[in-house]
Amino acid sequence: MEYLQTQDISLPRLGLGTFRMQGDACRAAVESALALGYRHIDTAEMYGNEDAIGAAISAARIARADLHVTTKVWHENLAPDSIRRAFDSSLKKLRLDQVDLYLVHWPSRHMDLPAIFETLMKLKAEGRTRAIGVANFNIPLLKTVVEEIKAPIACNQVEYHVMLDQTKLTNYLAASSIPLVAYCPLAQGRAASDQTLSAIGRKHGGTAAQVALKWLLDQDGVAAIPKASRRESQKANLDALKLKLDDEDRQAIAALPKDKRCVNPGFAPTWD
Repeated sequence: MEYLQTQDISLPRLGLGTFRMQGDACRAAVESALALGYRHIDTAEMYGNEDAIGAAISAARIARADLHVTTKVWHENLAPDSIRRAFDSSLKKLRLDQVDLYLVHWPSRHMDLPAIFETLMKLKAEGRTRAIGVANFNIPLLKTVVEEIKAPIACNQVEYHVMLDQTKLTNYLAASSIPLVAYCPLAQGRAASDQTLSAIGRKHGGTAAQVALKWLLDQDGVAAIPKASRRESQKANLDALKLKLDDEDRQAIAALPKDKRCVNPGFAPTWD
């Protein structure tokens, strides 16, 4: 497994997304992924599955130092006291003494960014989270956090895939040495049926979905967290790391339309 180094943590380039996984099915999926070799599990307060993930991690008995766990605070809980309550609840459900990365899940129009990051940085200083970061932040918000507040952001988790242009955002993140963690990296299944990606997959003995995933992971400073509940899909995503795309492949992918957003940024202000 390849890793990204960011804010003193090692972030596995490929992780398991768990949005909309629940209960026993979620636990089974996480146990399967860990058995296959995944070491990066992504969850969130809002997903309602931290209990199941905590049970899976406990059952797997993997050395804590070898496992990366990300969770997130929901936008309704961004007051300092609410952040701490949400964090304590997440930690208890995950059965952990510390998470590796704690993110602001979504921005809110009425959030107090300095107060939020003062609280997050205190959690980091207390050793309760190894690193902090954001999700779904646009460039103006990132500039406030990075350049004005000077918070030690370990990543920005956003939608990113072969069908969505994120050039402006990736350029800003790269210039700031902040990794991008891509959710919906397979465009919620759309990548799997794309004819261009399928043709590239056949050329390399892989699938369209594997091509889409490898295209992301070939980029500097990019990690991906595809959701996969079935063992076969989890293994296929791991096997995507073995593909070797060439310049012809990358040119064909670059020519694909890049205007398909799967997740509406909703209440995020002045999205760029």
